[in-house]
Formats: sequence, structure tokens, C-alpha cells
Amino acid sequence: MLSRASATQVPPATRFRSELRALLLLAIPVVLSELGWMAMSIVDTIMVGRLSPAAIGAVGISSAIFYTPTLFGIGLLLGLDTLVAQAFGRGDFDDCHRALAQGVYLAILYTPIAMLLVGIAPHFFPVMGITEAVRAPATQYIRLLVYSTLPLLVYAAFRRYLQGVGKVRPVTFALISANLVNWFGNWALIYGKLGLPAMGVRGSALSTCVARTYMAGVLVWWAWKHERERGHPLFAHWPGLRLAQFRRLLQLGWPAASQMLFEVGAFSVATLLAGRLSPDILAAHQIVLNSASLTYMVPLGFSAAAAITVGHAVGAGDRARARRGGSMAIVIGAIFMALAATAFLTIPRVLIHVYTHDLQTVAVGVRLLAVAAVFQIFDAIQGIGTGALRGLGKTRGPMLINLVAYGVIGLPVGYVLCFKTSLGIYGLWSGLTLALIFAAGLVLALWLKGSRAV
Repeated sequence: MLSRASATQVPPATRFRSELRALLLLAIPVVLSELGWMAMSIVDTIMVGRLSPAAIGAVGISSAIFYTPTLFGIGLLLGLDTLVAQAFGRGDFDDCHRALAQGVYLAILYTPIAMLLVGIAPHFFPVMGITEAVRAPATQYIRLLVYSTLPLLVYAAFRRYLQGVGKVRPVTFALISANLVNWFGNWALIYGKLGLPAMGVRGSALSTCVARTYMAGVLVWWAWKHERERGHPLFAHWPGLRLAQFRRLLQLGWPAASQMLFEVGAFSVATLLAGRLSPDILAAHQIVLNSASLTYMVPLGFSAAAAITVGHAVGAGDRARARRGGSMAIVIGAIFMALAATAFLTIPRVLIHVYTHDLQTVAVGVRLLAVAAVFQIFDAIQGIGTGALRGLGKTRGPMLINLVAYGVIGLPVGYVLCFKTSLGIYGLWSGLTLALIFAAGLVLALWLKGSRAV
């Protein structure tokens, strides 16, 4: 790592290559981890897709309901990016450990709240207008999936810690291997292989629970191994609850969690609204949402890498390197998403046929992919910009931006265009596109201003 003094003596081209290499070495394993995370949902959707379009819709509805409160909890833990990365940047490894402990306490405290919110949701399916063909399998799926809440939040806390101390490969290994566990479980439990009962969508939910428990176990073991190697066994020196640090984690985390809630919640609400339409339209919506979410995993990985890179630089007192690192991540993410948009426009049927060959679902999905192509670059800018700002310790700005983007623009406009005009599902996605364009512009402006004032 270059010090501020030595950095001034290094030619700009050499410095650029060095910092780009450092960013990529950090970002690529995180990107692979995010892709592995998303692949679990994609595998579930593909595997149940052989059952019916209604089964695809059921997984989509259930995932939307589960992830909204659960991702708020994961968002609360994003404050660890700042606490751990900045502590690591100044060489205070014990403070990294203490921050992890506060994250685990937060995960345990939040779990009952998330489980309650998810568990009661099926009772409101009729009120939400979910079609009858989707209600029963969605209820079956969600009532098993809810048991994966605590493992998922524990995994999230240990992931933020390991990434913050520069140990990103264990996260990649955990997610890739967990996908193998999930794939095997889906194959065995959905269709009744190896003498097991054919559980349908319930089998997919059970397989996901097992895979998430496995993920949490792998990261706990790696964190224990890391602490033992530095002569500070994880559980032998486990810190107690430290109210000042716990409050600091909440202060950093709740704006980030709210920002995630507005963004993910908006797409979850969109899925619930799409549930009022026919099963084939809901299936197309879920397939395209999966596709857009998959491409977003690359910017999301660079967002985490930007938060860590900027946090390390801030902790080391190198303001210029913090600005360069965050801006470099934004540019790389935007370039990737431009390529993704090109794929959405040029090979849409190939992408949708991975999930289904149902003619009506494919026809709707092709047109929805064209809408999704429009917001790809903007999604990268707002996502990575938010991560870079988190590295600065600035989380409230993105929260307010996303509140306005989705609460004032995206969902209201999308609802009107969907149900009050002839646009239908395309109107719903048009509203979300406008929200992302708005958010990207303001987040970028906030980063350019905030990084100058670091």
C-alpha cells in the first residue's frame, strides 16, 4: 500500500496501474461472491420453472416478501464496512474484532422482527390481490424459507468483517460451494430423487435454508481461523456488547438499510403489483428481474470494494487515493453494465429460454428486457456511488435520494402507468427506470462533492 509521501513520487501511470490492480484484486472475489449469492435465487427459479409459470411466480412473490425485511437487517450490518475498513486502515485489528461482535449482536436482535414480518405475510395475499394459482405454492415456500433468516444475517455480519480486513476469497468460496449444495438440494427435494419425497416448491425452500446455514458456518470458521493466526482466538476473546460502538454501527447502518429498503422494497412491491396480473406476466417479470439482478451483482461487488478501498484510504489519511478509488470503481461498473444492456437488447430470447419456453412468457419477457437495458448504466452509478460514499462514512444522503427516487417517482409513476394506462407491466418497469436515472444523477453529484471534502 502506498503511503501519501511515497505516492507523490510515483508517476501517475504507475500509480494508476497499482491502484487499479489493488481494486480489481479486491473487487473480483467480491463480484464472484455477489454472483454466487444471486445464483441461489436463479437456481431456485430455474428448477421450479419446470413445474409451471405459477411456480416461478410463487418463488418470486415469496422472495420479494422475504428479502424486504431481511435485507433491511443486512443493510444495518453495512455499517461494518465503515467501522472495520477504517479500523483496519489505521492498524487497529482488535477494534475490527469488536465491531464484528456488535454486528453479531445486531443480527441476533433483529432476527425475530424479520421472521415475524415474513411469517405473517401469507395471511395478506388475498388483500394484495395475488392470484389464486400463485397463493398456495407461495405460502408453502415462504413458511420454510423464513427459517433461513438467522443464518443469513450471521453470514452477512461475518462477511462484512472478512471483507473489511481484506479476506475476500473465503466469501467467494462459501457462496460458490453453497450454490452446489443448493443445486443438489433442489434436484433431490423438488423432484423426489434418491428416495426422497417430491416436495415441489417446498423442497426448493428447504434446500435454500440448508445452503444458507452452510454459508454462515463456513464464514464463522474462516473468521476463527483468521483471528487464531494473529494470536487472538475469536471466541476466547469474544467482546461483550459495547453500547457506544453498537450505537455507531446503527448510526451508520440504518441509513444504508433504509436506502436498501427503498430500492429492494420498490422492486418487491413491483413484484407484488405484478402478482395482480396473469401468471405468465408475473413469470416474465420475475425472469427479467432475475436477469437485471444478476447483472447488478457486478456493480454491487464493486460497490463493496469501493467502500473498503475508500475506507482504508480514509483510515490511512490519504484523501486523494480515496477519491481515485471510488471514481475508478464507478467507471468500471458503468462500462460493464453497458455491455450487459447490449446483451439484453441483442439476445433476449436466449436469456429467457434459460428459464422457460412458454410462448406468452417469452414474448412479454423480451420486451421487458428492452426496458431493463435502459437503466443498466444508471444502476451501476447509483450502486457503486453509494458504496464509495459508505467508505467515507456518508450514508444518509443516498438514503434520502432513494426515498424520493422510489417513493415519489418510481412506484407512483409505475403504478399509474401500469394500471391506469394500457402499458401494463411495461409501465411499471418504466417508473422504476425513471427512479434509477434520478438516483444515479444525485448519488454521483454527492460523491463528487463529498470526495473532494474528505
